[in-house]
Amino acid sequence: MSKKVKPYKDSEATKKAQVTKMFDTISKEYDGLNRVISFGIDVKWRKKVVELVKQKQPENILDIATGTGDLAINLTETSAKEIIGLDISDGMLEVGRQKISDKKLDSVISMVIGDSEDLPFEANTFDAITVAFGVRNFENLEKGLTEILRVLKPDGIFVILETSVPTNPVFKLGYNAYSKFMLPAIGKLFSRDRVAYKYLSESASVFPYGEQLNNILRKIGFINVEHKPQTMGVATIYTASKA
Repeated sequence: MSKKVKPYKDSEATKKAQVTKMFDTISKEYDGLNRVISFGIDVKWRKKVVELVKQKQPENILDIATGTGDLAINLTETSAKEIIGLDISDGMLEVGRQKISDKKLDSVISMVIGDSEDLPFEANTFDAITVAFGVRNFENLEKGLTEILRVLKPDGIFVILETSVPTNPVFKLGYNAYSKFMLPAIGKLFSRDRVAYKYLSESASVFPYGEQLNNILRKIGFINVEHKPQTMGVATIYTASKA
C-alpha cells in the first residue's frame, strides 16, 4: 500500500478533510493552472478515456472526483443519457456547474457532492465509471475501489486516468525534477494555496502505478485489468470490468 500523504502536514484533520479544504481553496484557479502544469496534454489523455468508454455505449456514467467537470463534459460525446459527476469539494463542483450551464448540458450532467468511499447509489447502477486524477486522493484506496466495484454493473467498464512515473531512467530523472521543483514553484507563484501543488506532486510520487495498481484492482475483484502508459509514462490509463 502507498504511503499516505496529506496536503497540510501540521494539521491533525483527516486526509479527506484536508483534500476537501485544499480543492475548495484552489477551485477557481484549478483549470487554468492544470493546463499550464500539464502543458495541455491532459486534454489528450481525457479524450482517450472518452474513446474507451464510448466503445461500451453506456446509458449512464458516474465520474468520480469529477472536480470542475472536465471529463464529465467530455463524456457527453458517448451519447450517454445520464452523467453524474461526484466530488467531495463543493467549490470545485460550483465551478463545474457553471461550465455545464454555459454549455447547456444541464439535462445530461448533474453534479453531486459525495464521498467516493461511501457512494450514495445502489449496487449495479452504472454502465461506466471514470476517475481522472482522483484515486490518489482517496483516504482509503481499497475502500473507494470496493465501492466503485459495488455500483458498477456486471460487464461495465471502469477507467482510471492517473499520474505515474516513467520507467525510462532519462525520462524518470526529468519527471522527478519537474515534479519536485517546477510544479510546486508554479503553484507557489500562481495559487492561493501554496502547499496544494506540493501535495499534488508528493502524492503522485508515492502512489502505486502500473502493475502495482493492477494488482490492487484484481484484489478488490475487478477483472480484465489492463494499463496503458501515456506520454512516456507520466500518466497511465487503467481499464477494468466486473464479472
